[in-house]
Amino acid sequence: MDKHKSLFNNQMSDAVIKKAENNAIKLSKKFGNDVHQEYHLAEEENAVLHPYFKVKNLVLSDHAWQVGSEKPLIVGNIRMGYGHYRISMAIASCANAMGYTPYWFDLPSFKPTTGAKIISHLNGLYSMGSRWSQKYPLFNRFYWEPLNYDGFKALSYNSSDQIMAELMVPIYRDLPKTIPFIATHVWPAQAAIHAGIQRVVNAIPDNWPMALHLSQGSIHTVQTLSSYFGYKTLKGMNGKKILNPMGDDDLIYTGHYIDHELVEHLSDDTAKRLSRLQSNKSKRILMTVGGAGAQSDFYATMIQNLLPSVKSNNATLYLNIGDHLHVWESLKKKVPDLEKIAVLHFNDWDETQGFAKQALNNDIFGIHVFYHQDIFAAVYSTNLLMRSSDVLVTKPSELAFYPIPKLFVKRVGGHEAWGAIHSSEIGDGTLECETPELANQMMDLLLNQPIHLEMMNELILNNHKNKVYHGAYRVVELAIK
Repeated sequence: MDKHKSLFNNQMSDAVIKKAENNAIKLSKKFGNDVHQEYHLAEEENAVLHPYFKVKNLVLSDHAWQVGSEKPLIVGNIRMGYGHYRISMAIASCANAMGYTPYWFDLPSFKPTTGAKIISHLNGLYSMGSRWSQKYPLFNRFYWEPLNYDGFKALSYNSSDQIMAELMVPIYRDLPKTIPFIATHVWPAQAAIHAGIQRVVNAIPDNWPMALHLSQGSIHTVQTLSSYFGYKTLKGMNGKKILNPMGDDDLIYTGHYIDHELVEHLSDDTAKRLSRLQSNKSKRILMTVGGAGAQSDFYATMIQNLLPSVKSNNATLYLNIGDHLHVWESLKKKVPDLEKIAVLHFNDWDETQGFAKQALNNDIFGIHVFYHQDIFAAVYSTNLLMRSSDVLVTKPSELAFYPIPKLFVKRVGGHEAWGAIHSSEIGDGTLECETPELANQMMDLLLNQPIHLEMMNELILNNHKNKVYHGAYRVVELAIK
Protein backbone atom coordinates (compact mmCIF):
# COMPACT_ATOMS: atom_id res chain seq x y z
CA MET A 1 0.00 0.00 0.00
CA ASP A 2 3.11 2.21 -0.13
CA LYS A 3 2.38 3.85 3.22
CA HIS A 4 6.10 3.66 3.95
CA LYS A 5 6.79 6.26 1.25
CA SER A 6 4.89 9.23 2.71
CA LEU A 7 3.49 10.20 6.11
CA PHE A 8 0.82 12.91 6.31
CA ASN A 9 2.05 14.40 3.02
CA ASN A 10 5.69 14.33 4.14
CA GLN A 11 7.66 12.42 1.53
CA MET A 12 10.31 9.94 2.64
CA SER A 13 13.69 10.09 0.95
CA ASP A 14 14.67 7.41 -1.55
CA ALA A 15 17.31 6.18 0.90
CA VAL A 16 14.76 5.78 3.71
CA ILE A 17 12.32 3.96 1.41
CA LYS A 18 15.01 1.60 0.17
CA LYS A 19 16.20 0.86 3.70
CA ALA A 20 12.63 0.09 4.82
CA GLU A 21 12.05 -2.24 1.87
CA ASN A 22 15.33 -4.06 2.48
CA ASN A 23 14.43 -4.48 6.14
CA ALA A 24 11.12 -6.11 5.16
CA ILE A 25 12.98 -8.49 2.85
CA LYS A 26 15.35 -9.45 5.69
CA LEU A 27 12.43 -10.09 8.05
CA SER A 28 10.69 -12.26 5.44
CA LYS A 29 13.83 -14.33 4.97
CA LYS A 30 14.30 -14.76 8.73
CA PHE A 31 10.70 -15.35 9.83
CA GLY A 32 8.95 -16.43 6.62
CA ASN A 33 6.13 -14.78 4.70
CA ASP A 34 2.64 -16.19 5.20
CA VAL A 35 0.79 -13.73 2.97
CA HIS A 36 -1.01 -16.59 1.22
CA GLN A 37 -1.72 -18.57 4.42
CA GLU A 38 -5.36 -18.80 5.53
CA TYR A 39 -5.92 -18.27 9.25
CA HIS A 40 -9.20 -18.46 11.16
CA LEU A 41 -10.24 -17.28 14.60
CA ALA A 42 -12.48 -18.38 17.45
CA GLU A 43 -13.46 -16.70 20.72
CA GLU A 44 -13.08 -17.91 24.29
CA GLU A 45 -13.52 -16.27 27.68
CA ASN A 46 -10.44 -14.69 29.24
CA ALA A 47 -10.20 -16.55 32.56
CA VAL A 48 -8.76 -13.59 34.50
CA LEU A 49 -10.46 -10.58 32.90
CA HIS A 50 -13.87 -11.92 31.84
CA PRO A 51 -15.37 -11.74 35.36
CA TYR A 52 -14.44 -8.05 35.51
CA PHE A 53 -15.34 -6.74 32.07
CA LYS A 54 -16.40 -9.66 29.88
CA VAL A 55 -13.21 -9.91 27.81
CA LYS A 56 -13.02 -12.68 25.23
CA ASN A 57 -9.74 -13.80 23.69
CA LEU A 58 -9.47 -14.37 19.96
CA VAL A 59 -7.52 -17.58 19.29
CA LEU A 60 -6.56 -19.61 16.23
CA SER A 61 -9.20 -21.94 14.84
CA ASP A 62 -9.85 -24.30 11.94
CA HIS A 63 -13.09 -22.53 11.07
CA ALA A 64 -14.09 -18.96 10.22
CA TRP A 65 -14.94 -16.78 13.21
CA GLN A 66 -18.61 -16.63 14.13
CA VAL A 67 -18.93 -13.38 16.08
CA GLY A 68 -20.77 -14.20 19.30
CA SER A 69 -21.72 -10.67 20.29
CA GLU A 70 -24.15 -8.19 18.79
CA LYS A 71 -21.84 -5.30 19.77
CA PRO A 72 -18.24 -6.50 19.34
CA LEU A 73 -15.15 -4.31 19.65
CA ILE A 74 -11.59 -5.42 18.93
CA VAL A 75 -8.72 -4.42 21.23
CA GLY A 76 -5.58 -5.02 19.17
CA ASN A 77 -2.45 -5.27 21.26
CA ILE A 78 0.95 -6.79 21.85
CA ARG A 79 2.97 -7.49 24.93
CA MET A 80 5.93 -5.13 24.99
CA GLY A 81 6.49 -4.46 28.66
CA TYR A 82 3.21 -4.21 30.61
CA GLY A 83 2.08 -0.77 29.42
CA HIS A 84 0.31 -1.79 26.21
CA TYR A 85 -1.56 -4.56 28.03
CA ARG A 86 -2.49 -2.04 30.70
CA ILE A 87 -3.99 0.36 28.14
CA SER A 88 -5.81 -2.59 26.52
CA MET A 89 -7.40 -3.49 29.85
CA ALA A 90 -8.53 0.12 30.36
CA ILE A 91 -10.06 0.22 26.88
CA ALA A 92 -11.76 -3.16 27.33
CA SER A 93 -13.10 -2.14 30.73
CA CYS A 94 -14.67 1.07 29.40
CA ALA A 95 -15.99 -0.69 26.28
CA ASN A 96 -17.80 -3.19 28.49
CA ALA A 97 -19.20 -0.39 30.66
CA MET A 98 -20.55 1.20 27.47
CA GLY A 99 -22.34 -1.98 26.39
CA TYR A 100 -19.76 -3.52 24.03
CA THR A 101 -18.06 -6.92 24.15
CA PRO A 102 -14.26 -6.44 24.05
CA TYR A 103 -12.27 -9.00 22.06
CA TRP A 104 -8.59 -9.37 22.97
CA PHE A 105 -6.65 -9.55 19.68
CA ASP A 106 -3.04 -10.15 20.74
CA LEU A 107 -0.77 -10.41 17.70
CA PRO A 108 2.13 -12.34 19.36
CA SER A 109 -0.31 -14.95 20.68
CA PHE A 110 -0.89 -16.27 17.15
CA LYS A 111 2.42 -18.08 17.26
CA PRO A 112 2.52 -19.75 13.81
CA THR A 113 2.17 -16.39 12.04
CA THR A 114 5.04 -14.35 10.63
CA GLY A 115 3.79 -11.32 12.55
CA ALA A 116 3.92 -13.13 15.88
CA LYS A 117 7.47 -14.30 15.23
CA ILE A 118 8.63 -10.79 14.35
CA ILE A 119 6.99 -9.18 17.37
CA SER A 120 8.30 -11.81 19.79
CA HIS A 121 11.80 -11.28 18.43
CA LEU A 122 11.58 -7.49 18.78
CA ASN A 123 10.00 -7.71 22.25
CA GLY A 124 12.88 -9.90 23.38
CA LEU A 125 15.36 -7.29 22.19
CA TYR A 126 13.40 -4.49 23.87
CA SER A 127 13.21 -6.33 27.20
CA MET A 128 16.92 -7.08 27.09
CA GLY A 129 17.70 -3.44 26.31
CA SER A 130 15.51 -2.28 29.20
CA ARG A 131 17.33 -4.54 31.65
CA TRP A 132 20.75 -3.59 30.35
CA SER A 133 19.88 0.10 30.58
CA GLN A 134 19.46 -0.27 34.34
CA LYS A 135 22.57 -2.39 34.73
CA TYR A 136 25.09 -0.69 32.43
CA PRO A 137 25.19 3.15 32.65
CA LEU A 138 27.27 3.58 29.49
CA PHE A 139 24.88 1.43 27.45
CA ASN A 140 22.00 3.48 28.79
CA ARG A 141 23.64 6.85 28.15
CA PHE A 142 25.04 6.25 24.68
CA TYR A 143 22.52 3.81 23.17
CA TRP A 144 19.27 3.14 25.04
CA GLU A 145 18.33 6.69 26.02
CA PRO A 146 19.12 8.15 22.57
CA LEU A 147 17.23 5.31 20.82
CA ASN A 148 14.09 5.75 22.93
CA TYR A 149 14.24 9.54 22.88
CA ASP A 150 15.43 10.48 19.38
CA GLY A 151 15.70 7.27 17.34
CA PHE A 152 12.04 6.29 17.62
CA LYS A 153 11.06 9.93 17.01
CA ALA A 154 12.27 10.05 13.40
CA LEU A 155 9.90 9.78 10.42
CA SER A 156 12.34 7.30 8.90
CA TYR A 157 11.63 4.85 11.73
CA ASN A 158 7.92 4.92 10.86
CA SER A 159 8.72 3.99 7.26
CA SER A 160 10.33 0.71 8.30
CA ASP A 161 7.49 -0.13 10.68
CA GLN A 162 4.82 0.57 8.07
CA ILE A 163 6.19 -1.94 5.59
CA MET A 164 6.95 -4.43 8.37
CA ALA A 165 3.30 -4.26 9.48
CA GLU A 166 2.22 -5.54 6.06
CA LEU A 167 3.69 -8.90 7.13
CA MET A 168 1.16 -9.02 10.01
CA VAL A 169 -1.97 -8.76 7.84
CA PRO A 170 -2.91 -12.46 7.27
CA ILE A 171 -4.28 -12.97 10.81
CA TYR A 172 -6.75 -10.08 10.24
CA ARG A 173 -8.68 -11.69 7.41
CA ASP A 174 -11.38 -13.20 9.65
CA LEU A 175 -12.23 -9.79 11.11
CA PRO A 176 -15.28 -7.99 9.64
CA LYS A 177 -14.09 -4.84 7.87
CA THR A 178 -16.66 -2.71 9.72
CA ILE A 179 -15.84 -3.90 13.25
CA PRO A 180 -14.63 -1.15 15.66
CA PHE A 181 -10.89 -1.67 16.14
CA ILE A 182 -8.83 -0.01 18.89
CA ALA A 183 -5.07 -0.60 18.87
CA THR A 184 -2.94 -0.02 21.95
CA HIS A 185 0.31 -0.36 20.04
CA VAL A 186 1.05 1.06 16.62
CA TRP A 187 1.77 -2.26 14.87
CA PRO A 188 -1.77 -3.65 15.33
CA ALA A 189 -3.08 -0.29 14.09
CA GLN A 190 -0.86 -0.22 11.02
CA ALA A 191 -1.67 -3.83 10.15
CA ALA A 192 -5.41 -3.16 10.60
CA ILE A 193 -5.22 -0.29 8.10
CA HIS A 194 -3.30 -2.49 5.66
CA ALA A 195 -5.99 -5.17 6.15
CA GLY A 196 -8.77 -2.77 5.19
CA ILE A 197 -10.42 -2.33 8.61
CA GLN A 198 -12.55 0.79 8.19
CA ARG A 199 -12.61 2.28 11.71
CA VAL A 200 -9.25 2.08 13.49
CA VAL A 201 -8.36 4.08 16.60
CA ASN A 202 -4.67 4.16 17.51
CA ALA A 203 -4.41 4.84 21.28
CA ILE A 204 -0.93 6.36 21.64
CA PRO A 205 0.92 5.72 24.93
CA ASP A 206 3.37 7.89 26.88
CA ASN A 207 3.83 11.67 26.67
CA TRP A 208 6.71 12.08 24.21
CA PRO A 209 5.73 12.45 20.53
CA MET A 210 7.47 9.91 18.30
CA ALA A 211 6.87 8.92 14.68
CA LEU A 212 7.10 5.32 15.89
CA HIS A 213 3.51 5.67 17.15
CA LEU A 214 1.93 6.95 13.94
CA SER A 215 -0.43 4.84 11.84
CA GLN A 216 -1.65 6.83 8.87
CA GLY A 217 -5.32 6.14 8.24
CA SER A 218 -6.10 5.68 11.94
CA ILE A 219 -7.68 8.11 14.36
CA HIS A 220 -4.80 8.87 16.75
CA THR A 221 -5.58 9.62 20.40
CA VAL A 222 -3.25 11.12 23.01
CA GLN A 223 -3.52 11.56 26.77
CA THR A 224 -2.02 15.06 27.18
CA LEU A 225 -2.25 18.43 25.45
CA SER A 226 1.53 18.76 25.20
CA SER A 227 1.60 15.44 23.37
CA TYR A 228 -1.25 16.63 21.15
CA PHE A 229 0.64 19.67 19.87
CA GLY A 230 3.85 17.67 19.43
CA TYR A 231 2.07 15.13 17.25
CA LYS A 232 -0.07 17.69 15.45
CA THR A 233 3.01 19.49 14.09
CA LEU A 234 5.21 16.34 13.93
CA LYS A 235 7.67 18.47 15.87
CA GLY A 236 11.29 17.35 15.61
CA MET A 237 10.49 14.23 13.58
CA ASN A 238 12.81 15.28 10.77
CA GLY A 239 15.45 17.32 12.54
CA LYS A 240 14.66 21.05 12.45
CA LYS A 241 12.61 20.82 9.26
CA ILE A 242 9.05 22.16 9.48
CA LEU A 243 6.73 19.36 8.40
CA ASN A 244 3.19 19.22 7.08
CA PRO A 245 0.91 18.74 10.11
CA MET A 246 -1.54 15.94 10.83
CA GLY A 247 -5.06 16.54 9.54
CA ASP A 248 -7.97 17.74 11.65
CA ASP A 249 -9.53 14.26 11.84
CA ASP A 250 -6.25 12.42 12.41
CA LEU A 251 -5.57 13.38 16.03
CA ILE A 252 -7.77 13.73 19.15
CA TYR A 253 -6.89 14.62 22.75
CA THR A 254 -8.86 12.32 25.07
CA GLY A 255 -7.33 12.44 28.55
CA HIS A 256 -5.82 9.52 30.43
CA TYR A 257 -6.66 5.90 29.54
CA ILE A 258 -8.04 4.60 32.86
CA ASP A 259 -10.19 1.54 33.64
CA HIS A 260 -13.89 2.05 34.32
CA GLU A 261 -13.59 0.32 37.71
CA LEU A 262 -10.95 2.81 38.88
CA VAL A 263 -12.81 5.86 37.56
CA GLU A 264 -16.13 4.66 39.01
CA HIS A 265 -14.63 4.26 42.50
CA LEU A 266 -12.16 7.17 42.31
CA SER A 267 -13.96 9.52 44.67
CA ASP A 268 -14.60 6.84 47.29
CA ASP A 269 -11.06 5.42 47.11
CA THR A 270 -9.56 8.90 47.41
CA ALA A 271 -11.78 9.67 50.42
CA LYS A 272 -10.48 6.53 52.11
CA ARG A 273 -6.89 7.62 51.43
CA LEU A 274 -7.54 10.99 53.00
CA SER A 275 -9.23 9.32 55.97
CA ARG A 276 -6.22 7.04 56.56
CA LEU A 277 -3.93 10.08 56.44
CA GLN A 278 -6.04 12.03 58.89
CA SER A 279 -6.23 9.03 61.24
CA ASN A 280 -2.46 8.50 61.00
CA LYS A 281 -2.95 4.91 59.89
CA SER A 282 -0.26 2.84 58.22
CA LYS A 283 0.38 4.17 54.71
CA ARG A 284 0.00 1.48 52.04
CA ILE A 285 2.80 1.57 49.46
CA LEU A 286 2.31 -0.34 46.21
CA MET A 287 5.65 -0.98 44.53
CA THR A 288 5.39 -2.38 41.00
CA VAL A 289 8.01 -4.04 38.81
CA GLY A 290 7.78 -3.21 35.10
CA GLY A 291 7.33 -5.63 32.24
CA ALA A 292 11.05 -6.08 31.66
CA GLY A 293 11.75 -6.75 35.36
CA ALA A 294 14.42 -4.06 35.44
CA GLN A 295 13.91 -2.43 38.88
CA SER A 296 15.22 -5.03 41.36
CA ASP A 297 18.45 -3.23 42.38
CA PHE A 298 16.67 0.12 42.76
CA TYR A 299 13.81 -1.37 44.75
CA ALA A 300 16.13 -3.34 47.02
CA THR A 301 17.62 -0.09 48.32
CA MET A 302 14.17 1.42 48.80
CA ILE A 303 12.82 -1.65 50.62
CA GLN A 304 15.80 -1.67 52.95
CA ASN A 305 15.06 1.95 53.83
CA LEU A 306 11.36 1.15 54.38
CA LEU A 307 11.87 -1.77 56.77
CA PRO A 308 11.92 0.32 59.99
CA SER A 309 8.65 2.02 58.96
CA VAL A 310 7.08 -1.35 58.16
CA LYS A 311 8.18 -2.83 61.49
CA SER A 312 6.71 0.16 63.36
CA ASN A 313 3.46 -0.09 61.37
CA ASN A 314 3.97 3.37 59.90
CA ALA A 315 4.03 1.79 56.44
CA THR A 316 2.64 -1.31 54.74
CA LEU A 317 4.25 -2.57 51.55
CA TYR A 318 2.57 -4.30 48.63
CA LEU A 319 5.22 -5.53 46.18
CA ASN A 320 3.94 -6.73 42.80
CA ILE A 321 6.74 -8.43 40.89
CA GLY A 322 4.41 -9.31 38.01
CA ASP A 323 5.51 -12.48 36.22
CA HIS A 324 9.20 -12.02 37.12
CA LEU A 325 10.05 -14.64 39.73
CA HIS A 326 13.76 -13.86 39.32
CA VAL A 327 13.10 -10.42 40.83
CA TRP A 328 12.01 -12.04 44.08
CA GLU A 329 15.11 -14.25 44.13
CA SER A 330 17.26 -11.16 43.62
CA LEU A 331 15.49 -9.11 46.31
CA LYS A 332 15.83 -11.91 48.88
CA LYS A 333 19.61 -11.81 48.46
CA LYS A 334 19.87 -8.02 48.56
CA VAL A 335 17.49 -7.48 51.51
CA PRO A 336 18.25 -10.26 54.03
CA ASP A 337 15.29 -9.57 56.37
CA LEU A 338 12.77 -9.45 53.56
CA GLU A 339 12.05 -13.17 53.35
CA LYS A 340 11.48 -13.39 57.12
CA ILE A 341 8.86 -10.64 57.10
CA ALA A 342 7.11 -10.99 53.75
CA VAL A 343 3.84 -12.79 53.20
CA LEU A 344 3.89 -14.40 49.76
CA HIS A 345 0.88 -14.38 47.44
CA PHE A 346 2.22 -16.54 44.61
CA ASN A 347 0.22 -17.92 41.70
CA ASP A 348 -3.10 -17.97 43.56
CA TRP A 349 -5.40 -15.59 41.72
CA ASP A 350 -8.39 -16.26 43.96
CA GLU A 351 -6.31 -15.48 47.03
CA THR A 352 -4.93 -12.27 45.49
CA GLN A 353 -8.43 -11.09 44.60
CA GLY A 354 -9.61 -11.87 48.12
CA PHE A 355 -6.72 -9.95 49.66
CA ALA A 356 -7.36 -6.91 47.46
CA LYS A 357 -11.05 -6.90 48.39
CA GLN A 358 -10.36 -7.28 52.10
CA ALA A 359 -7.81 -4.45 52.04
CA LEU A 360 -10.42 -1.95 50.83
CA ASN A 361 -12.07 -1.74 54.26
CA ASN A 362 -9.65 -3.37 56.72
CA ASP A 363 -6.28 -2.53 58.27
CA ILE A 364 -3.32 -4.23 56.57
CA PHE A 365 0.22 -4.45 57.94
CA GLY A 366 3.59 -5.93 56.96
CA ILE A 367 4.98 -6.76 53.53
CA HIS A 368 2.95 -8.62 50.94
CA VAL A 369 4.60 -9.90 47.75
CA PHE A 370 2.53 -10.80 44.69
CA TYR A 371 3.67 -12.98 41.79
CA HIS A 372 1.58 -14.49 39.00
CA GLN A 373 2.88 -16.50 36.09
CA ASP A 374 -0.26 -15.66 34.13
CA ILE A 375 0.40 -12.34 32.36
CA PHE A 376 -3.16 -11.07 32.80
CA ALA A 377 -3.09 -11.69 36.56
CA ALA A 378 0.42 -10.22 36.76
CA VAL A 379 -0.74 -6.93 35.22
CA TYR A 380 -4.28 -6.66 36.59
CA SER A 381 -3.28 -7.39 40.19
CA THR A 382 -1.75 -3.89 40.24
CA ASN A 383 -5.19 -2.47 39.40
CA LEU A 384 -6.83 -4.43 42.21
CA LEU A 385 -4.18 -3.49 44.78
CA MET A 386 -4.13 0.14 43.66
CA ARG A 387 -7.57 0.86 45.04
CA SER A 388 -6.48 0.27 48.65
CA SER A 389 -3.02 1.83 48.26
CA ASP A 390 -1.89 5.29 49.35
CA VAL A 391 1.25 5.62 47.22
CA LEU A 392 2.16 3.91 43.95
CA VAL A 393 5.90 3.49 43.33
CA THR A 394 6.58 3.03 39.63
CA LYS A 395 8.75 4.05 36.75
CA PRO A 396 7.05 6.85 34.77
CA SER A 397 5.56 4.68 32.03
CA GLU A 398 1.84 4.01 31.54
CA LEU A 399 1.12 3.91 35.29
CA ALA A 400 2.14 7.59 35.35
CA PHE A 401 -1.39 8.44 34.18
CA TYR A 402 -3.31 6.58 36.91
CA PRO A 403 -5.37 8.44 39.56
CA ILE A 404 -3.35 7.67 42.67
CA PRO A 405 -0.47 9.55 44.35
CA LYS A 406 2.72 8.32 42.69
CA LEU A 407 6.41 8.30 43.52
CA PHE A 408 8.40 7.96 40.31
CA VAL A 409 11.66 6.01 40.22
CA LYS A 410 14.21 6.04 37.42
CA ARG A 411 12.81 5.81 33.91
CA VAL A 412 13.63 3.02 31.45
CA GLY A 413 14.21 4.99 28.24
CA GLY A 414 14.20 8.76 27.73
CA HIS A 415 10.61 8.83 26.43
CA GLU A 416 9.30 7.89 29.88
CA ALA A 417 10.69 11.07 31.49
CA TRP A 418 7.74 13.05 30.14
CA GLY A 419 5.23 10.87 31.96
CA ALA A 420 6.67 12.03 35.28
CA ILE A 421 6.81 15.64 34.09
CA HIS A 422 3.12 15.59 33.15
CA SER A 423 2.06 13.88 36.38
CA SER A 424 4.04 16.26 38.58
CA GLU A 425 2.53 19.25 36.76
CA ILE A 426 -1.10 18.13 37.20
CA GLY A 427 -0.29 17.26 40.81
CA ASP A 428 -0.88 13.51 41.10
CA GLY A 429 2.78 12.42 41.17
CA THR A 430 6.29 13.39 42.17
CA LEU A 431 9.20 14.37 39.99
CA GLU A 432 11.29 11.49 38.68
CA CYS A 433 13.74 10.24 41.34
CA GLU A 434 16.72 9.07 39.31
CA THR A 435 18.60 7.47 42.22
CA PRO A 436 17.51 5.33 45.19
CA GLU A 437 18.76 8.07 47.51
CA LEU A 438 16.42 10.64 45.94
CA ALA A 439 13.57 8.13 46.01
CA ASN A 440 14.16 7.41 49.70
CA GLN A 441 14.19 11.13 50.47
CA MET A 442 10.89 11.55 48.64
CA MET A 443 9.36 8.52 50.37
CA ASP A 444 10.34 9.88 53.79
CA LEU A 445 8.60 13.17 52.92
CA LEU A 446 5.42 11.37 51.86
CA LEU A 447 5.36 9.12 54.91
CA ASN A 448 6.22 11.70 57.56
CA GLN A 449 4.64 14.90 56.23
CA PRO A 450 1.01 14.06 55.33
CA ILE A 451 0.41 17.46 53.74
CA HIS A 452 2.08 16.23 50.53
CA LEU A 453 -0.22 13.22 50.06
CA GLU A 454 -3.23 15.29 51.07
CA MET A 455 -2.36 17.80 48.36
CA MET A 456 -1.99 15.07 45.72
CA ASN A 457 -5.34 13.53 46.64
CA GLU A 458 -7.14 16.89 46.48
CA LEU A 459 -5.65 17.52 43.04
CA ILE A 460 -6.72 14.05 41.87
CA LEU A 461 -10.29 14.92 42.85
CA ASN A 462 -9.98 18.20 40.95
CA ASN A 463 -8.62 16.39 37.88
CA HIS A 464 -11.50 13.94 38.12
CA LYS A 465 -14.04 16.80 38.02
CA ASN A 466 -12.35 17.97 34.81
CA LYS A 467 -12.54 14.42 33.36
CA VAL A 468 -8.76 14.10 33.03
CA TYR A 469 -9.06 10.36 33.72
CA HIS A 470 -11.92 9.68 31.27
CA GLY A 471 -9.78 9.12 28.16
CA ALA A 472 -10.60 5.45 27.63
CA TYR A 473 -14.32 6.20 27.35
CA ARG A 474 -13.54 8.81 24.71
CA VAL A 475 -11.38 6.34 22.76
CA VAL A 476 -14.27 3.88 22.67
CA GLU A 477 -16.66 6.63 21.56
CA LEU A 478 -14.38 7.41 18.62
CA ALA A 479 -14.23 3.75 17.58
CA ILE A 480 -17.98 3.15 17.59
CA LYS A 481 -19.09 6.27 15.69
